Amino acid sequence: MLDESTHTWLRGLLDRHTAVAGTVHVVREDLLHIAAAHNIPPRVQEVTARIPLGKGMAGLAWERDRPVQTCNLREDDSGAVEPGARAVDGKAAVALPVHDDDGTVRAVVGLAWLDERELIDGELASIAEDATSLPVTVPPV
Repeated sequence: MLDESTHTWLRGLLDRHTAVAGTVHVVREDLLHIAAAHNIPPRVQEVTARIPLGKGMAGLAWERDRPVQTCNLREDDSGAVEPGARAVDGKAAVALPVHDDDGTVRAVVGLAWLDERELIDGELASIAEDATSLPVTVPPV
């Protein structure tokens, strides 16, 4: 069972940025642990329940400490998109690191849209700023 309050927060974030699907993964020890998901197929939630540093878009965003995006989840050949992510009903997607007060990455938030797009710096900054409202104590699953 995913965290209901984090799911509610995620739904608000997705609505504010017109995204159709998304996830919240929190850093616990040496892995990202899923805490919330919206419109993510159950199989994808299973596969992404725990993500190592550098794997997939979320793991790369954590490792690089910067947003990782794709214009089309299904057709991306950059190596950043894992096969399971292609099952998400969306095209464009971004994974953004969320920091704690000392600048350490504490979570990675993912958003997906139905259309192809490349987010420009202003859009990324707006989403990243909004993502800082992620509750401080997000329990992993």
